[in-house]
Amino acid sequence: MTNLHDILTTHISDGPVPGAVTLVARGDRAEVQAVGSADAEGTSPMARDSIFRIASLTKPAVAAAVMMLVEDGRITLDDPVGNWLPELASPTVVRSPDGPVDEVVPAVRPITVLDLLTSRAGYGFPSDFSLPVVGRLFSDLKQGPPQPQLVPAPDAWMAALSRIPLLHQPGDGWLYNTSSDIQGVLIARVSGRPLPEFLAERLFEPLGMADTGFEVPAGKLGRFTGYYRLDQAGGVELVDAPGGQWSSRPAFPSGAGGLVSTVDDWHAFARMLLAEGTADGRRLLSPTSVRQMTTDQLTAAQRDAGRVFLEGQGWGFGGSVDIEAIEPWNVPGRYGWVGGTGTAAHLTPSTGAVTILLTQLELSGPTPPALMREFWRYAAEG
Repeated sequence: MTNLHDILTTHISDGPVPGAVTLVARGDRAEVQAVGSADAEGTSPMARDSIFRIASLTKPAVAAAVMMLVEDGRITLDDPVGNWLPELASPTVVRSPDGPVDEVVPAVRPITVLDLLTSRAGYGFPSDFSLPVVGRLFSDLKQGPPQPQLVPAPDAWMAALSRIPLLHQPGDGWLYNTSSDIQGVLIARVSGRPLPEFLAERLFEPLGMADTGFEVPAGKLGRFTGYYRLDQAGGVELVDAPGGQWSSRPAFPSGAGGLVSTVDDWHAFARMLLAEGTADGRRLLSPTSVRQMTTDQLTAAQRDAGRVFLEGQGWGFGGSVDIEAIEPWNVPGRYGWVGGTGTAAHLTPSTGAVTILLTQLELSGPTPPALMREFWRYAAEG
C-alpha cells in the first residue's frame, strides 16, 4: 500500500497545494507527515509545528466552551439567548425565504442556547446563497471566508445582526456558520471575559495547545503558513501573508472561523473528546456534554435541506456527525468538519481514530479536493 508521505508528495508535486501537515492516530499511535512548503515559492519547508488558519475547525472548540458554561451553571441549553444578547430578544423572520428582507413576521419563540449549538437559530447559510436575506450576512456581517481585521467589534456586530431577520423560525432549519459566531459573543458576555481569554484559560492552556489562538505573535510568524486560493490560470494567488490579518488580535474574534492552530494542538483537543472530556487526569467536560457534542441533533428534513453542506452527515455541537457510510471513511459517528482554508479534522469515538489534514489552499466549494479524499481513504484503509 502506498504510504502517506508518498500520497502527499504526489498531490503536492502535481497540483496547486503548496504543502500539507497530516496526522493519522489511533490510541497512542500517531503518524505525522509534513510535506511541501509553507509558501507557494517553496522557500520555507513545511514542518510538524507549522501554524495554519483552521477556519471552521474553530467551531468545535467554541461549542466545547459553551458547554463548559452550561456545566458551570451559568447558562442552560433551554435559556433564551436574549438574556445575554438583548439584540436577539425579539427576532423577526422573513415571511418567505426567497422574499424581500423587509417582509417579516415575529418569531414564534425565543432563540435558545441549544438553537445556537445546533445551528438552528435561524441565522446562517442555506443551500441557496442567492436568497436576499443571505446577502445581508455578507454585506453587513462580513460572513464568508475569514477576514478578521475587517469585522467590527462584538457590540457593533450584534447591533448589525439585530437588523437582519431570521431565515427560519428558531429550531426549524439548520443553517451554516453564523450561530458559531454568535456563540463566541455569548461566551464573552456570560463569562464577562473576552472570548480569546476564556478559551485560553479553560481549554487551550489545560490541553497544552500553545499555538492555538486568534493571532500569531511576532515570535511565531516564522512558522505561520501563507493563505492561498486558486487563480483563473489554475495556479495560486496569495490571500494573506504570515504578517497579515492574523498578526494582531482582531476586534471580533470569530467563533466560526478565526483560530490558528497546529496539527498537534488540534490532536490534543480531539484526544480530550475521545477521553470523554478528560486530559492528563483533569476533567474539562463531562461525558454527557461530549456525547451531546458528537451526536447528530438534526431531523431528517433538516439534514436533507442542508445537503450541500451535510452529504451523509448530521450536526452535533460545532461539527458534523457521519450517519451514512457513503465512502470508506464515513464511519457512522465520525465527528469533525472541513474548514474553508483547506483544513479537515475528524475523530471517531467508536474506534478512537483521529485524522487531521492541514493545508493553506482555500476550498472553492463543498466538494473535498482529491488530496483530502486520498488522505481519508488512506486513513480508513490503514
